[in-house]
Amino acid sequence: MYNKTILVGNLTRDIEIKYLQNGTALGKSAIATSYKYKSATGEQKDEVCFLDFNLFGRSAEVANQYLKKGSKVLLEGRLVFEQWTAQ
Repeated sequence: MYNKTILVGNLTRDIEIKYLQNGTALGKSAIATSYKYKSATGEQKDEVCFLDFNLFGRSAEVANQYLKKGSKVLLEGRLVFEQWTAQ
C-alpha cells in the first residue's frame, strides 16, 4: 500500500497518449498547482509547482478525449521523485 496524494491544478499541455506493447494506454501530461500565502511583511505571495504525471488504461483514454490544456483537474495517486543530470 502507498500513501495517497491528492493534487489540484491546471493542465499545462494536452494529454499525450500512446499504447504499450501489451495494449495498455499510457497518457502523459503535467499540471501547475499554486499555493497562495502572505509573507512575514504582509506581502501576498504565489508559489507555483509544475508536476508531470502518467495515467494508465481507460483513465488515460478518457482524459485524452475530454481534457485539454488549461483544464482544471484533480489527481489522486502516489508521488514518485525522479532526478537526472543533463549532459
